[in-house]
Amino acid sequence: MKAPDAPTAALRDALFAACSQSEQSFSKALTARNADTFAHLTPSARVGLMKRFVLLNEPGKPSLLPTGSGRPTIQCETPAGAAELQIGGAEISDNLAFLPVEVREATDTTGASAIRVQMGLVREKNDWKLLSVGLVLLDLPALAFEWDAAEMESTERMAIDGLKKIAEAVESYRHTYSRLPESLAKLGPPPRGSATGPDGAGLLESDLASGIRNGYKFRYVISGGSNLGAPAKYEVAATPETYGRTGRRSFFRDTNGGLHGADRQGAVGSEVDPHIE
Repeated sequence: MKAPDAPTAALRDALFAACSQSEQSFSKALTARNADTFAHLTPSARVGLMKRFVLLNEPGKPSLLPTGSGRPTIQCETPAGAAELQIGGAEISDNLAFLPVEVREATDTTGASAIRVQMGLVREKNDWKLLSVGLVLLDLPALAFEWDAAEMESTERMAIDGLKKIAEAVESYRHTYSRLPESLAKLGPPPRGSATGPDGAGLLESDLASGIRNGYKFRYVISGGSNLGAPAKYEVAATPETYGRTGRRSFFRDTNGGLHGADRQGAVGSEVDPHIE
């Protein structure tokens, strides 16, 4: 492959990986420093980064379209629609290369939806790696702090919502079976082909019933040693799966239904923590 074509091929492969949301392939397009950070991002942050390159929300099927211009044109086809990404000629200076990319809807014949951005690549150990998108330097270690902060706000809100859903499911179970469930698993979907019952009440989605959802781990405990009747009580806790990345605060629902939250450095919360709505 001629030297001027190498950055073009590297960018083409990166866009193919971004279209299909292949984390393993996309990581190969990153510098060593960025690849290491990429591997430690939350799953949604990794997907979010790849989406930025093709401007599509769903994973797609990439293909190379035949064109008369000789410029590589990638089509990324998803169930919701398709986009075309045309790579322009590379400007190479020593270990840097800059390539214009035009992104448009596949059905756009006039260019009304076209977005143009310049991609930067850097040569690292004889391979070309992604360096920048437009004017934004692709410095994942620095960007990760911003993404983690925004991500944690969302995951913490979802953790509180998860505690409330578990409590509602427990109360529905109690009302139906006159006792508390022995575990979260009892609140989940019944075995395939079986009707709902005390061992699979169908009151929670499978991930929440397994005790893990959106970066938080959930723990359900019967308090008082008895699960029989209305007087029986329980506690529910939610702790970050990866403290400092998927969340900072631990959440706790006490036996009286009060919600509490505090930064416990990843440990389980308690009823002495501040109340939250």
